[in-house]
Amino acid sequence: MTIALASPLVAAAVTLALIAWMLRSGAGLPLDVPNERSLHERPLPRSGGLAIMAGIFAGLALMEFPLALVIPAAALVAVSHLDDLRGLPIAARLGAHFAAAAAFAWFALPALPWLLLAAIVIGIVWVTNLFNFMDGSDGLAGGMSVLGFGFLGAGAWLGGDELLAIVCAIVAAASAAFLLFNFPPARIFMGDAGSVPLGFLAVALSLAGWRDGDWPFWFPAVVFSPFIVDATVTLLKRMLRGEHFWHAHRSHYYQRLVQLGWGHRRTALVEYALMLACGGLALWALDRPPYLQLAAAVALIATYAMSALRIDIAWRHRRKDGVEPA
Repeated sequence: MTIALASPLVAAAVTLALIAWMLRSGAGLPLDVPNERSLHERPLPRSGGLAIMAGIFAGLALMEFPLALVIPAAALVAVSHLDDLRGLPIAARLGAHFAAAAAFAWFALPALPWLLLAAIVIGIVWVTNLFNFMDGSDGLAGGMSVLGFGFLGAGAWLGGDELLAIVCAIVAAASAAFLLFNFPPARIFMGDAGSVPLGFLAVALSLAGWRDGDWPFWFPAVVFSPFIVDATVTLLKRMLRGEHFWHAHRSHYYQRLVQLGWGHRRTALVEYALMLACGGLALWALDRPPYLQLAAAVALIATYAMSALRIDIAWRHRRKDGVEPA
């Protein structure tokens, strides 16, 4: 356990060293060239997520952690980096996501009924992609990873699961090291090689904690609700409009805040504050009676609904006035 306690520092050091080397050497990283759907204005290297995941794997190497988590995550890194380099059809990407989700569910949750297991596989793929969708503004996905996994780690520690707490700390530490280079103005993006496996780890570690009795099912959903709600609502709205929801776009609520003049930095800081509030609320509610948990859930839903309505109204007013948001 003594060596394991040092693993978050190892994860952060490896990530820092690799990103510094990538930026200095170029390292053949693909460039994210701005287009009509982008929020950045100049080409920047992506696939910085390779450094995050290398740091995570280095930290996990100091521990005895199930291969049911490591192997699917590593496979997603490989496929997602190939997507960053060349672009893969949606069928290939989703096929890899389902394979990784099924492998984890099969080995990590073997006692569950088939129907529930199938639903969990779909949920893993869903959350994996939602996290990826939220990687569209400087500092956003990296900061959400730091805070989200940090609160998961706190929940695991309170539940007496030191191993899971350290694993969450490893992911948070590697993400924090990356955020030093990604906070607005960003010098590098994580790309799908980072956002896809991080999304997978978020839901996989959440399920592991639920399986082991560290927290109820709702706890990680509240912790990660800022990206789950934004991405899910946006995706459903695009599907209802008949749009190709798998194509890149900039109609997420966080993207609209940037375009309405908030900028990357202010948007990121507000999202961090929201993550802190949700994580703190989730920890507070863990040992509260059901009626207080229900009251907290109602308050959170109302907050999201009012926030979304205000952004939608501001967006419509700008377009009605003939001003195309920046």
